[in-house]
Amino acid sequence: MPSLSVTIITKNEANNIRACLESVKWADEIIVIDSGSTDDTVAICREFTQQVFIHDWRGFGAQKNRALDYAGKEWVLSIDADERVSVELRLEIQNTIAAGKHDGYFLPRLSQFCGKFIHYSGWYPDYVLRLFKKNAGRFSDSLVHEKVLLLGSTAKLKNPILHYSYLTTKDVERKVEHYSTAAAQQMLQAGKRSGRLGAIVRGGWAFVRTYILKLGLLDGKSGLQISIMNARTTYLKYRKLSELFVTSQSI
Repeated sequence: MPSLSVTIITKNEANNIRACLESVKWADEIIVIDSGSTDDTVAICREFTQQVFIHDWRGFGAQKNRALDYAGKEWVLSIDADERVSVELRLEIQNTIAAGKHDGYFLPRLSQFCGKFIHYSGWYPDYVLRLFKKNAGRFSDSLVHEKVLLLGSTAKLKNPILHYSYLTTKDVERKVEHYSTAAAQQMLQAGKRSGRLGAIVRGGWAFVRTYILKLGLLDGKSGLQISIMNARTTYLKYRKLSELFVTSQSI
């Protein structure tokens, strides 16, 4: 059986990380990169692995590449602290890397929103490239929305990775603020610009796209909440981009 490294990045994930680690403790090694947790995250991680490393935060892509640099096995499975690998997915992963027909594999991701798994709203199957040969892939150096840059062939797995992303309304607000800020910084670095009116228009379109075009209405109340969340995140990132640009011009 080919060997597998699981890589995870963390910061203040004490409420999530134990269940995540329990779901991947069958792997040959687990690598954790923490960016300064002030809760019990690091202590919990060290119950499962001694390969826990502390590094300053430089963005999602940079952190995941740091984890990749520590990985010593042939295959890598990159997961987030709020994700879980089911028994069915574990068996599929083990069978897949044993066959070794491709260099990387996309996993469908089934996400939960405040207690409900979401099957529409553009959230499912939400394929993410997370399983790959270490020598074939590396993450984009992005502040947010990083992705694996792979050299080689890919295929899709059938069993989803379970994503417990938004457990409460507080999680929603915290992540809206965090991702909108990071996205605005990334867009500014890429030379993009926006005004207040553009932010309003883009936010409105994000709602229509999620609720109507991506069938969020079929997810009921949760679909409406996700559509509003997407609209707010989009509006905020373009509004913040406008503010960052003005600030940068005044320096």
